[in-house]
Amino acid sequence: QVQLVESGGGLVQPGGSLRLSCAASGSISSINAMDWFRQAPGKQREFVATITRGGSTIYANFVKGRFTISRDNPKNLVYLQMNSLKPDDTAVYYCSALTSKERVWGQGTQVTVSS
Repeated sequence: QVQLVESGGGLVQPGGSLRLSCAASGSISSINAMDWFRQAPGKQREFVATITRGGSTIYANFVKGRFTISRDNPKNLVYLQMNSLKPDDTAVYYCSALTSKERVWGQGTQVTVSS
C-alpha cells in the first residue's frame, strides 16, 4: 500500500510563489503516476497536474506556464512549484498516487492566495 503526506501550503500574496511537496512511502514500485488535484470551497475536486512513471507531464489548462510538477525519485518526493499565484488558486491541494489497483490520496494542504 502507498501512503502520501503533503506539505508546503500556506498564505501567499497574489503573484507570489509556493512549492508543495508530497512524500510517498510504502509500495512505491506500484505507482504508475503521481498527480496533484485541488478543491476550492463549494467546488468539486479538479485535476491540476500529473507526472507519469516515465516522466511525462500533463497540466490543466488553467495552470499551464505557471505550475511545474517534478519529482525526486531517490527521496520519493513529488513537487508542485506554483508561480504567479492568483486568488482563484486558493484551495486545498491533494497529492494522489495512481497504482494498478487503486488511487491513493494524501490529507491535503491548504493554499490561500490573498493580499
